[in-house]
Amino acid sequence: MQQSERKRGDEPSRQAGAQQRVARQRVESGQRRTLIQALARLIPYIEGLKLRWFFGVLAAIGAGVIALAIPVVLGGLVDDIEAGGTTAAVVWTAFAVILSLGVLEAIFVFLRRFFVIPPASDAETNMRVSLFERLIHQSAAFHGAWEAGQLQSRAIADLNMLRRFFAFGSLMLVTATITVLVGIGVMFSWSPILAGLFLCAAVPVIALGPAFRRKFVHYSRSAQDQAGEVATKVEESVHGIRVLKAFGRGDWARSSFKEEAGTLRDLEVSKMRTLAKFQMLMVLLPEGVLALCIFTGLYLAAQGDLTPGTLAGFFAMAVVLKQPIEGIGMLIGMVFMAKTSIDRHIDVMDVEPDIVSPAQPHTAQERGLVELEDVHFRYPDAAEDLIRGATLRIEPGETMALVSATGGGTSTLLNLVPRLYDVTGGSVRIDGVDVRDYSLPDLRSRVAVAFEDPTLFSTTVKSNVLLGTGHQRDDDDPSHPHRAAAPQSDQLQEVLSEALHTADAEFAETLPEGLESRIGEEGLSLSGGQRQRLALARAIAAKPSVLLLDDPLSALDVRTEERVTGRLRQVLEGTTTLIVAHRPSTVAMADRVALLHEGRIDDVGTHTELLTRNETYSSIMKPPVPSGEELMDAIPAEEATTEVHT
Repeated sequence: MQQSERKRGDEPSRQAGAQQRVARQRVESGQRRTLIQALARLIPYIEGLKLRWFFGVLAAIGAGVIALAIPVVLGGLVDDIEAGGTTAAVVWTAFAVILSLGVLEAIFVFLRRFFVIPPASDAETNMRVSLFERLIHQSAAFHGAWEAGQLQSRAIADLNMLRRFFAFGSLMLVTATITVLVGIGVMFSWSPILAGLFLCAAVPVIALGPAFRRKFVHYSRSAQDQAGEVATKVEESVHGIRVLKAFGRGDWARSSFKEEAGTLRDLEVSKMRTLAKFQMLMVLLPEGVLALCIFTGLYLAAQGDLTPGTLAGFFAMAVVLKQPIEGIGMLIGMVFMAKTSIDRHIDVMDVEPDIVSPAQPHTAQERGLVELEDVHFRYPDAAEDLIRGATLRIEPGETMALVSATGGGTSTLLNLVPRLYDVTGGSVRIDGVDVRDYSLPDLRSRVAVAFEDPTLFSTTVKSNVLLGTGHQRDDDDPSHPHRAAAPQSDQLQEVLSEALHTADAEFAETLPEGLESRIGEEGLSLSGGQRQRLALARAIAAKPSVLLLDDPLSALDVRTEERVTGRLRQVLEGTTTLIVAHRPSTVAMADRVALLHEGRIDDVGTHTELLTRNETYSSIMKPPVPSGEELMDAIPAEEATTEVHT
């Protein structure tokens, strides 16, 4: 028993070690991936959307090129005025051309948004759905190694970032690059000397760019990971709000959250400070070089090497290029943040589910025969097996109680039947077929589970109870064995009523909106006993051939437990049931009892037989008899004194 307790105590440390190892691997894999490799991973999400994105790019480039045409028209007008041959008609014509170019530029900006925003939102939705689909197909071991807040931040904040990059950053980066290249080309056609001076501003940027990239990527990745930690803190505090209030630990939770939020604040400030320095460089250098160009341009104009119109056009062009040049710093920062978001998305998407349906699944007639043969199981990072060769046979229609000392592995053994975890040795068979040879939908249609700590969803009572029936199965999954046999509405009502009655969960009908009442997040608006009864009703409504109950009555009072137990005996007739039990009243439902001790099935028999012949079972099921000293300690001092005198 002490060994079992030690294993239970080691579990959090193993999970913490797994989380640290996974986090380290995530960062390392992201660092090895280049920007091009990361961007290439977006291609599957924009299939069918590329044409609209391409038209959006063309519209953005069109707007940029039109903006460059305005300085050319302006320069020609200045030369005409300086030559003295300008008429009012020429001025009005130039005005009309510039106005038309401005209107056309605005139209192209509108078209850019029209073409790009829908596919960007579609790509975000595709990525979010793909991520969620990957998460729900991952095993329990995966979710034990990942914090919920990290997954939430990837599904929301990171994908929002990628949408903004896809809709704005990618287009503007392409547009800014082409605009600057075309603008500098026009400048060189006007004056190679001035254009060369203007281009000198790029030299320091190119030299300092790699250092900026390293620092910014580091802070960006750290800030996004820390945002996941903050989300985890919020989730834990909200879910555990009653515990925090009951123990008066609100200040402690606030202090802990403030520390995490402060770390995120520092990382965000460091990230933006790094970007601000780079942007300052992107603004300061062109401005300084432009001042030098003014003196050089005036000198060349005075020497007759440059016309006033060309000089005016050059500086008008510089003003037009000023915005894209200054914006390149921000756009580069957005590219690096997008790269980090892609890395964090890939971190999840590249983890292949370790529990999947076989390529050629087997099936068998549903009878409910459950066999465990030399089953071994070890948690990831554990030093030794928790289950060490358990062998057990449960006949069709039999109710078997599974008993062990606290932390002895009964719940773990239950999880191996529907493949929430896979055995690390031996086999679990249902109706003669190894559970690993069934397709997952087929296997989990045969098995229903009611956990000790039930999880309810933020939907109606009716939807929660009918979750495991054909009514709630995915219509997009034609391979599901019971899809065509989904109950009709009358049958559903009958199934629902029977399940609620059996689990003594008819209290749900007295809720404000009856069975259509929405349950709060995880059912925390209900008591523990009410949640357990609804979870039990959900398992019963599924009408499986194998029913797994993990201490399903632990939160019920004695009278309610007695009612539920009596009804379960009738309903479970013909259903193979494996019950994890810690109380004699629960064990009394079973036809036989199996004792799990030190990872093995130590004994099987009736409750009475095991009490008679097995000391380990007796010590677990019988309450300890207090010693004489303990009895005396329990008697008030004045009563003990009176008894002694008597």
